[in-house]
Amino acid sequence: MLHSTTDLIRLFNGYAQSTYNTVLVAGGAEPLYQPSHDPSRPHRIVFRQDYFASALHEIAHWCLAGTERRLLVDYGYWYLADGRNAEQQAQFEAAEIKPQAIESGLSLACGFPFQVSCDNLDGAVGDKSAFTQRVQAQLEQYQQTSFPPRAMALIALFQAFYQPQTKVNDVIRKI
Repeated sequence: MLHSTTDLIRLFNGYAQSTYNTVLVAGGAEPLYQPSHDPSRPHRIVFRQDYFASALHEIAHWCLAGTERRLLVDYGYWYLADGRNAEQQAQFEAAEIKPQAIESGLSLACGFPFQVSCDNLDGAVGDKSAFTQRVQAQLEQYQQTSFPPRAMALIALFQAFYQPQTKVNDVIRKI
């Protein structure tokens, strides 16, 4: 199946625009969540260029962010670009376990391949295998208990549209 960001934007915006005043937008040089403090203008989840995986990743962060964090630029989280040292990379990976587990569930709902991202091409990369295992363990926990509510709604929406052969809770898969 072709995975078009146009479809993803339409599906996401159909769900989130009226209820959460939030839209998904393609074309950013870098991903960014931009809250709006004007009720007539929506919050914007900007994903990198036209990359399907980037859109799913940014949606995952939005699904995890609480009401107060959704009023802050990039949900109030720190981000250091490529070139992080080992300690900074470990902090990054610890903060990315839940969003990447949600992204994995969203990817599965779309029938789209998922890979963990250490996102540090010019710096120290920790033990990618260990990071992958931590993301996998969180995915399994979400599958056994529940994903956050917005993630659950989007997983159902994406599964209905993409109709992947494997549903999110059918199997626990290795990533």
